[in-house]
Amino acid sequence: MAFAQVGTQAPSLSLLNQRGKTITLADYVGKKNVVVYFYPKAMTPGCTVQACGIRDAKNEFAAVDTVVLAVSPDSVDRLVKFEDKQELNFDLLSDEDHAVTEAFGAWGLKKFMGREYMGVLRSTFVINKQGAIAMVMEKVKTKTHDQDVLDWIKSNLENS
Repeated sequence: MAFAQVGTQAPSLSLLNQRGKTITLADYVGKKNVVVYFYPKAMTPGCTVQACGIRDAKNEFAAVDTVVLAVSPDSVDRLVKFEDKQELNFDLLSDEDHAVTEAFGAWGLKKFMGREYMGVLRSTFVINKQGAIAMVMEKVKTKTHDQDVLDWIKSNLENS
């Protein structure tokens, strides 16, 4: 499956966050830019580094009128543990049936130690205030993810 394309309307997103509240992408249309990032599993080393970077950059994202939503196939219970353990300050969304992940094209064939399986393709989508996909990051570096996305937003969306 191909990733959702730049210039198209973002797929619908309505998922429970770590506190059991329904978060809907449509709530932000006309108000905020939205970063939606997909990650394989809460509390694993790479995902923790990535999430802590976003946590630490929360004020910088707010300064460019942007909210961050992180999506994984984890249960709400696992997400609340991840939030508590890492003192995260943004919405972690549970997509256990990976329907939203598939809609964005972030579910696909992965390889690890010679084994192939279907799973989350670590990727990021920046959605502008009009609800359209403005950027797709197919290759994410967990250590610099927050700054990579912020730099792109500052260069491309800050004044829109």
